[in-house]
Amino acid sequence: MKITPDTNVLIRVLVGDNVEQSKAAEALLKKADVVALSISALCELVWVLSRGYKASAANIAASIRHLIIASNVVVNRSVAEAGSALLDAGGDFVDGVIAHEGSWLGAEVFVSVDKKAVKLIEASGGSARLP
Repeated sequence: MKITPDTNVLIRVLVGDNVEQSKAAEALLKKADVVALSISALCELVWVLSRGYKASAANIAASIRHLIIASNVVVNRSVAEAGSALLDAGGDFVDGVIAHEGSWLGAEVFVSVDKKAVKLIEASGGSARLP
């Protein structure tokens, strides 16, 4: 079976706050031939873990890396890693995702009113600026 889990399934696996649902979700992910992780689900996962569960950026980045290294997982790895790298640097996962995808789509510069995001993108070797 090839599946795409939504954010709630990923949360159950990572947080384990509902024993029954967590066991079922974990078994499903392990049993699946392919687990297709969407970047939008990972973005939502980061938001829920940080806001709802007050997880640290380091723990969130580690959780994402744990998910994407599973042998049955397919994901746009370069995008997930770009988001995780910015998260590790103290920024927002989604800003890393946006900057990476924008570059992939042909953009030359990441533009944001978020001074921290601009600074972190530049520090990682990317081109970024304020409007």
